[in-house]
Amino acid sequence: MSLMQPQIILLREGTDTSQGKGQLLSNINACIAIADTIRTTLGPRGMDKLIVDSKGKVTISNDGATILKLLDIVHPAGKVLVDIARSQDAEVGDGTTSVSLFAAELLKEVKSYIEEGVSPQIIIKGFRKASQLAINKVKEMAVPIEKNNPTEFREILEKCASTALSSKLVHSQKDFFKKMVVDAVLSLDQDELNERMIGVKKIPGGAMQDSLLVEGVAFKKTFSYAGFEQQPKSFKNPKILSLNVELELKAERDNAEVRVEKVKEYQAIVDAEWKIIYEKLEKIVATGAKIVLSRLPIGDLATQYFADRDIFCAGRVLNEDLGRVIKAVGGQVQSSVNDIKPEHLGTCEFFEERQIGGERFNLFQGCPNAKTCTLILRGGAEQFIEEVERSLHDAIMVVRRAIKSKTIVAGGGATEMELSRYLREYSRTIEGKQQLIIAAFAKALEVIPRQIADNAGFDATDILNKLRQKHATDGNQWFGVDINSESISNNYENFVWEPALVKINILSASTEAANLILSVDETVKNPQSEKPDAAANARARGAMMAARGRGVTRR
Repeated sequence: MSLMQPQIILLREGTDTSQGKGQLLSNINACIAIADTIRTTLGPRGMDKLIVDSKGKVTISNDGATILKLLDIVHPAGKVLVDIARSQDAEVGDGTTSVSLFAAELLKEVKSYIEEGVSPQIIIKGFRKASQLAINKVKEMAVPIEKNNPTEFREILEKCASTALSSKLVHSQKDFFKKMVVDAVLSLDQDELNERMIGVKKIPGGAMQDSLLVEGVAFKKTFSYAGFEQQPKSFKNPKILSLNVELELKAERDNAEVRVEKVKEYQAIVDAEWKIIYEKLEKIVATGAKIVLSRLPIGDLATQYFADRDIFCAGRVLNEDLGRVIKAVGGQVQSSVNDIKPEHLGTCEFFEERQIGGERFNLFQGCPNAKTCTLILRGGAEQFIEEVERSLHDAIMVVRRAIKSKTIVAGGGATEMELSRYLREYSRTIEGKQQLIIAAFAKALEVIPRQIADNAGFDATDILNKLRQKHATDGNQWFGVDINSESISNNYENFVWEPALVKINILSASTEAANLILSVDETVKNPQSEKPDAAANARARGAMMAARGRGVTRR
């Protein structure tokens, strides 16, 4: 008589475990479903998505990273696609839809092999090999940018910005915005190229063409006290003092107590307070500064004092804005008004407070160290201006990357088709299962031109057949989809250019994401983690346990 085996319980009751081939196929299906959501946003004729969040805020966008972030995806494997779209956005700025679409297409191509029992490790090995070959091919194809001729260099950057903007909501105004984007990037420190030094201010109202680039700093008028309107609102070559000092009479703290014997003593305390603030103001005036900015409040007394002496002041200036002002005009933020020297002050050619739309803005122009600039965006609806900001951010990042990486390739699916041809030919030279995997990688690359053609309403099969035929002959590596003629054309000659880094990043990030999903064969879900108030309950239990451990005083 055989003894019964004792039952072993490892996980808490109710824990959901899924494993094996079924789990892997479920993860692949989830990624394909997510890619289908953003599939129609790719390319110059891509559609926009309108997303309403839990608070009722409306967002209209065709930026892959923005859409995936707002979708609030809960599927564990699906979140990988969200992460690679975000990393692409942070690293390069453009290609967020392409990276998610290509990763899902890789999984779709090998889904049948998984069903037939091919080991995921063999597929992962094949993908890594294909990805490396493709990246090396992109580097070989890439055309270097020459900086020797500033006019030609600027034209190349404008073409890159134009390509990035062609798939956005502002594509109809791309000729207007591309110049603005290139001017903004070229105004930065060319070694650092810190995009945070480009300020963006959004003002509803007006038309898109009313948007302007301030070569310097612009920020919204801060909160002001009585006396502010008497101050001058424009200066030529003023000295600018930036402070981190509060210039107002402080109210006593709650429960503060001062014991005095005589009224004279009380008056002495009041006089001392006034004397302190007047000494501060006199020292500021003595520096010769005509514009005083402070992170902390500048009160009504100081505002009136400065107005009487024809000095402009602004308190409660945002940290980010003050940092950009100093980068532009020079000088340093002072934490004390004592011992301020001329080198601590900044200057600019022209300062003015100007009405833009319904807001008043302080503009610093002609700054000597202008390694910063400000984009002031106009437009009808708030959601529209936000999408314009996202579109310009992508274009700024692309131009920045083009300057840094110094190489460009043709867009519009041309690079992907050439890589697909190269990998398909390479796969025929090797044997074994790797041949099938590399061929699947080559086929997956065709998703980009196919989707661009689909979204434009063209016959994708016809376009792809033409592209395959062109790329099969030498000297036609830059042929891609031509949206305007509903056919194919040499996209390099048509100035559809992108930094090579965009393509390299798409290939490496998509391959890593696909490999990560293929390497997962089991998902374990804790039942508690799925409840929305799980964290709150855990904290409450912890507090109860802590209270239970304390001794309670008995009476």
